[in-house]
Amino acid sequence: MRLLRPLRLLVPLVAVGGALVIFLVFGFLVFQGGTGGGAGLVPGYCDAGLRSITQSGGRAAGGDTAATLNEEQRQNAATIIGVARQKGVPPRAWLVALATAKQESDLRNIPYGDRDSLGLFQQRPSQGWGSPAQVLDPVYSTTIFLDRLLQVPNWDRLPVTVAAQTVQRSAFPDAYAKWEGLAADLVSQLAGVSDPAGCGPNTATLPEGAARGAIQFALGEVGKPYVWGATGPNTYDCSGLILRAFQAAGIDLPRVSWQQFAAGGHVPVKQAQPGDLLFYATDPSDPATIHHVMLYMGDGQMVEAPYSGESVRVRSVPWGYSELVPLATRPGTTPNSRA
Repeated sequence: MRLLRPLRLLVPLVAVGGALVIFLVFGFLVFQGGTGGGAGLVPGYCDAGLRSITQSGGRAAGGDTAATLNEEQRQNAATIIGVARQKGVPPRAWLVALATAKQESDLRNIPYGDRDSLGLFQQRPSQGWGSPAQVLDPVYSTTIFLDRLLQVPNWDRLPVTVAAQTVQRSAFPDAYAKWEGLAADLVSQLAGVSDPAGCGPNTATLPEGAARGAIQFALGEVGKPYVWGATGPNTYDCSGLILRAFQAAGIDLPRVSWQQFAAGGHVPVKQAQPGDLLFYATDPSDPATIHHVMLYMGDGQMVEAPYSGESVRVRSVPWGYSELVPLATRPGTTPNSRA
């Protein structure tokens, strides 16, 4: 019997552990199926600021345009486009390659770099990119970059900077973004491809009065409790409030927050206008992880149904919050199309 005593002591621990596992699994499933969660990438993802940059003449955050590049840089850009065209990959891949090469080497085929990095894309022979002679060959280096890009799942549905970082694994993952506009300008000028990012027509404004109507409705609900899954009239969750606010303004939206993200054109959050939707996500680069939606009122203010224990409220937008998605959605306008 003494031999069985330790086993008897383990029984409560095993029971508690099993219950904890069941609780965690159930919680995960509820979160995935809940109003804040979602699955799958949102089609039509258009990169933050890319449309406005290309429409203003391709001026990138770094100040360069296709017109300011020297002959060497333009020739290397033409080589990248030529290789990509020959491989039959879509223009969005050309954008990723050009933005990457501009950030990594300034579109110059340089025979030096960090550690053993070389060439247009600063590829490292020690990391399996090829021999030094190969990675210094612009045709080879472009080819292997595109080969690896095409192996990234859903690469064409990722923001340009995320796709580039997935291939390059840079120490500065957001650096590619500032060259997206320049890359689009190069594709347009050197290859005659309009709208290479697939952003489609310019995001329209909301119908007259819609933003005011949605905001007025939401403000009328301030003070009502948050209840998960509720869509009014006495309680709301985050997307339930948005659903009813826009119904009152004559615009039908999907029920859950990640679907509402896809229900209109996208604009950078800093260009948000009254009536636009703002979002939080555990990974702001992945719309599938969106878990909260808010209604922007202008002047840095938003109205939201925040979480259990709180009521519908007005507060300042936390522009620096790490989970703020960099794109806002303008409900009722044409969704951004992808390349």
